[in-house]
Amino acid sequence: MAGAKSFTLAEIAAHLGGDVLGDGQTLISGVATLATAGAGDIAFLANRKYRAQLQTTQAAAVILAPEMADGFAGPRLVLRNPYAAYARVATLLSPALPGPQGVHPSVVSASPLPDDIAIGPGVSIGCGVVFGKKVCIHAGCVIGDGVSLGDDTRLYPRVTIYHGCRIGARGIVHAGAVIGADGFGFAPEGPLWVKIPQLGGVTIGDDVEIGANTTVDRGALEDTVIGDGCKIDNQVQIAHNCHIGANSVIAGCAGIAGSVTLGEHCIIGGAAMIAGHLRIAAGATVSGGTFVMKSIQQPGVHTGVFPLDAHDNWVHNAAHIRRLSKLAERLAELEKKLK
Repeated sequence: MAGAKSFTLAEIAAHLGGDVLGDGQTLISGVATLATAGAGDIAFLANRKYRAQLQTTQAAAVILAPEMADGFAGPRLVLRNPYAAYARVATLLSPALPGPQGVHPSVVSASPLPDDIAIGPGVSIGCGVVFGKKVCIHAGCVIGDGVSLGDDTRLYPRVTIYHGCRIGARGIVHAGAVIGADGFGFAPEGPLWVKIPQLGGVTIGDDVEIGANTTVDRGALEDTVIGDGCKIDNQVQIAHNCHIGANSVIAGCAGIAGSVTLGEHCIIGGAAMIAGHLRIAAGATVSGGTFVMKSIQQPGVHTGVFPLDAHDNWVHNAAHIRRLSKLAERLAELEKKLK
């Protein structure tokens, strides 16, 4: 892979911390699973159910938690969180590919460009845009008037950022994402729908990553807010006036309706749907495919998914569910007669 590097196990430990057991001069050039690792690869064990693979892996070294350190005889790096360590090792070995260099001659900008910016072809930049240090903008992006991009922000191809939106430091926005389009606001007037001007913006904190083709709508009066450290997957919809708490994660195809407030460290599973004007407690997890129709007051895992089944069985069970209220009424009447 372009940009890949090699380090000894001791050098990796110097970057990440942890203890090296075995030969610290073992050269590491890649990461892999226990099952697929080969010469030069470092693997990791984060789930006990794969423990038996420690006996058969061909990995040059393994990242292990202290309680699992004796399970592998070869070189190993011992840390408390092997999964996070794997992520950091992968970043160390395969840094991000370089983006565009300098400013492509096709760029159209109504704002002054700093010397350290990198911009690919076909980019359009409006008036009054504020750039942090070492911003990287890939081909085809459109940046509206008054946008602010923090230090080391990277926009991948065809990102659109509407006027007045702000992205903090070290932001990553993947291809096709749209930040700051109008929220879905219309007032009924007889048979007509009158558009409500969306006068707010979008404020995105530091260290936020936004997936491909995700949309974050601007607020109606106040900003839609994405807190520091949030990670948002592909094809997610975040509607106007939402407040997403710091370090929350939202998986692909989730939809969050307007004026929802997520607390910090929430986890929203793929294809989950959250109705408007609800509050989700800090630390709450919403399972994939769940439809949330009322506020969640407590942390923990919340699930509302009817289990997958063969179609005929599902229809049969759904018919019973529709009759539950009548059955409950009949049971209440029988209980009265027995008293």
